[in-house]
Amino acid sequence: MPIVLVRIDDRLVHGQVVQGWIPQLDVEEVLVASASAMKDEMRKTLMRLSLPDEIGLKVLAPREAALYAKDNAAGGAKIMILAPGPAEVAQMLESGAQFQSVNVGGMHYSVGKTQMGKAIFLSSDDIESLKSIAARGVRLEGRGVPADDMVDVLEMIQRSH
Repeated sequence: MPIVLVRIDDRLVHGQVVQGWIPQLDVEEVLVASASAMKDEMRKTLMRLSLPDEIGLKVLAPREAALYAKDNAAGGAKIMILAPGPAEVAQMLESGAQFQSVNVGGMHYSVGKTQMGKAIFLSSDDIESLKSIAARGVRLEGRGVPADDMVDVLEMIQRSH
């Protein structure tokens, strides 16, 4: 399946994804790369209920998600990958996944995080993971919804440090 978007969003499946990204990119399957979500039956059920019936949903740990994405990259269906944080995306890349860009969409405030942009709050671990992703030649773009202007997240990090 061609990967049409890799998105970091701590809320995973929610309104911006369902109403904004999925129709804009004609997504046919959502692949959630999260070990914690994979183990949480209630969360998986809520994500399934949030998606239109015709959109497929897979919830896998990052390494398994990387293998799934790699094995299905040549297929016809369009896949969106959602990860709750940059560490999961870095794990996917380390496990053989390949993509040109990552959308940093929603990383919300929690203790120890610093605001870097609109709805982008990063811890030092997040920053290191994002730098690791960028070091692999992957572009980091910040956008909440498709209509938002794109922000270069790596440039934003470099300016603040």
